[in-house]
Amino acid sequence: MMKLEQLQPNAALRGIVPDALVTVVNVPAPVRNRDRLIGIGEPVLPRYERIAFEKDLVAPQGQPPAAFVCPGHPVLDAVIDLTLERNRDLLKRGTVLVDERDTGTDPRVLFYLEHAIQDASLNRDGSRRVVSKRMMYVEMGAKGTVRHVHYAPYLDFRPLAAGEPDIDVLLARPECLWITRELEKSVQGYAIAHVVPEHLAEVRGRKLELIARTEAAVKDRLTKEITYWDHRAEELKLQEQAGRPNAKLNSGEARKRADLLQGRLQKRLEELKLEAQISPLPPVVLGGLLVVPMGLIQAMTGESDAPSAAPLDTRISAARARAIVMDIERRLGFDPTDRELDKLGYDLESRIPGTGRLRFIEVKGRIAGAPTITVTKNEILYSLNKPDDFILAIVEFLDGENHRVHYVRQPFGREPDFGVTSVNYDFSELLARAGAPR
Repeated sequence: MMKLEQLQPNAALRGIVPDALVTVVNVPAPVRNRDRLIGIGEPVLPRYERIAFEKDLVAPQGQPPAAFVCPGHPVLDAVIDLTLERNRDLLKRGTVLVDERDTGTDPRVLFYLEHAIQDASLNRDGSRRVVSKRMMYVEMGAKGTVRHVHYAPYLDFRPLAAGEPDIDVLLARPECLWITRELEKSVQGYAIAHVVPEHLAEVRGRKLELIARTEAAVKDRLTKEITYWDHRAEELKLQEQAGRPNAKLNSGEARKRADLLQGRLQKRLEELKLEAQISPLPPVVLGGLLVVPMGLIQAMTGESDAPSAAPLDTRISAARARAIVMDIERRLGFDPTDRELDKLGYDLESRIPGTGRLRFIEVKGRIAGAPTITVTKNEILYSLNKPDDFILAIVEFLDGENHRVHYVRQPFGREPDFGVTSVNYDFSELLARAGAPR
């Protein structure tokens, strides 16, 4: 394993991120060797004096810059590749997670697939270059419902707790009889028909636009240089014919430079043509897991004899809260769309006219005086990823049809600890930081 030693952070960071600055004393040979096989950029070093996992710690005042270990860094890529090679079978074995927010009794199966898109360019080993690789999540239900889950849904689920039924007992339940090995083929077919085209369209549109801009810039720059050296070659040739040769540059050399530039232009245009030949690879099912609703666990353990009416009331109030916020967004001049069913980490997308930008709104409806508001890990992470565009909209139900709406900007300060699926926030504290919708 890589040996890490903690560095002392500067005074401004001490007590906040005490373990965010470390030195890598030794990078093991297997990690360096793997980088030689898969690496395409800078090589993995045998030692790193300083690394950081947070962008704002890369170059703190008074300290030398650190290597920013993030997706794309050769150390992380090599470690991930080795880990997957040695433990990929664990993904196929699957696991069981519990959805505490689902009070029903119908389990679901969540499959995770890997999908890549390539162009016609070649890597050093002769394989075609992958321009986009993405994890995809497809969820299947007992009634044949299949849906593409855009965000990492497992972050909102928890493992089975001690005393809860194990996997064999769960699979023996009549609610799970529909779960068979044939589901993998079905989910792969669904991904090919519905999910892959979305990924391809997104990548192709972005890449072709970039290639078009690059091609125009390359033609403009190199054509100007070719024209200059063609003209310069003719000038020098006339001077040489007149008996006034240039001691530093002759017409042959100028012509050679023009020809080299012409060759560079043709080569670059051919490379761009290869980059524009974008095609999808078949999606690969890496594994799956059984998502057990909390309602089924309670029914099996005898904690709940009959379904409560509370979940229905909660869904009705949540839908009412979303409708209220959508109406407010329209009155503010925005164009909202309800995305609650997509489980993206927010409930509403509100388009800002004329800009192409979106406001991402998570809606919570609560009765006045409620003690807490529960927020899932996905919702917190999305707010931290989009701090300037994320809004926590709280609909405070007073009595009857009366309500108040509060908007909280940048509601969360840090991501939850590993293993935490949801966090309860003090209702009154959030209201104290909220403002009027705008």
